[in-house]
Amino acid sequence: MTALYDVAGIGNAIVDVIAQCDDAFLAKEGLTKGAMALIDPARAATLYDVMAAGIEASGGSVANTMAGIASFGGKAAYIGKVADDQLGRVFRHDMKAIGCVFTTPSLAEGPATAQSLINVTPDAQRTMSTYLGACVELSSADVDAEIIEAAQISYLEGYLFDPPEARRAFAKAAALAHGSGRKIAMTLSDSFMVDRHRGALLPFIETQCDIVFANDAEVCSLFETTDFDAAVKALAERCEIAAVTRGEKGSIVVAGGQLHEISAYPVEKVVDTTGAGDQYAAGFLYGLTQGRPLPICGQLGSLAAAEVIDHYGPRPQVNLRELAAKNGL
Repeated sequence: MTALYDVAGIGNAIVDVIAQCDDAFLAKEGLTKGAMALIDPARAATLYDVMAAGIEASGGSVANTMAGIASFGGKAAYIGKVADDQLGRVFRHDMKAIGCVFTTPSLAEGPATAQSLINVTPDAQRTMSTYLGACVELSSADVDAEIIEAAQISYLEGYLFDPPEARRAFAKAAALAHGSGRKIAMTLSDSFMVDRHRGALLPFIETQCDIVFANDAEVCSLFETTDFDAAVKALAERCEIAAVTRGEKGSIVVAGGQLHEISAYPVEKVVDTTGAGDQYAAGFLYGLTQGRPLPICGQLGSLAAAEVIDHYGPRPQVNLRELAAKNGL
């Protein structure tokens, strides 16, 4: 069966609020620099009130990746839950505007559309406080079989390992994808998430995941080691392709016993690292679905990550397909 989509993403549908701050602000608000913490509606309202003026944009890790794939010219579909409210309608409009198929029904009653309050320090580190709201209401019933079976790769967001019902959605997607001869990819999302769910993550990766994305902190957390090389090796033994990012040091891609070191693209000034991993995955998955060699997939990922970290916001501000062509990719 010919694939209608290059990648179908399943993730938390979130609207991002991004503002600048200093380390003193993080300390005053009790925020752990560089981490993601879950907050309730009351805390979201309080933190929003004391944050500096910023920008609001549709986000969510896997949704950002789908935006990147669409910018490369790929065919993307998205499964995620928003409420039938103003932010939910903005999110739906934004996804359709970039050419991404998004047909998941809105939540008619219950919590509001999710939002992530992101404070960015001068060193470009982003500290996220996230009210999950409607996005955790995603269930296995929302996993559209026609979409998963028609996508070359289904890409799962590790953050969704928190709600049990979303795990059932992951299991359904994996069964549908593998039953149709398709692939499952996953991002580990956050080292604290890995700490919370290591016991369930490892068997899921070993039995259901073909491709795994992580950064250096996440992969070391997964295997409870400070030995980066050993952690990468352990991950590669559990999936077909392991792609591990490490900031300005680039990334490591391991598959079939072969290791590829991918350099980071130079950036004149790093403004905001929000979305860097998301866009790396976008470039990598786009390349993979187009049959490109793994080193080129990694280079496409590095290029997309470099584009997104030189401005505020987690999504590309230029056409990534044109950018890739200019860089000989």
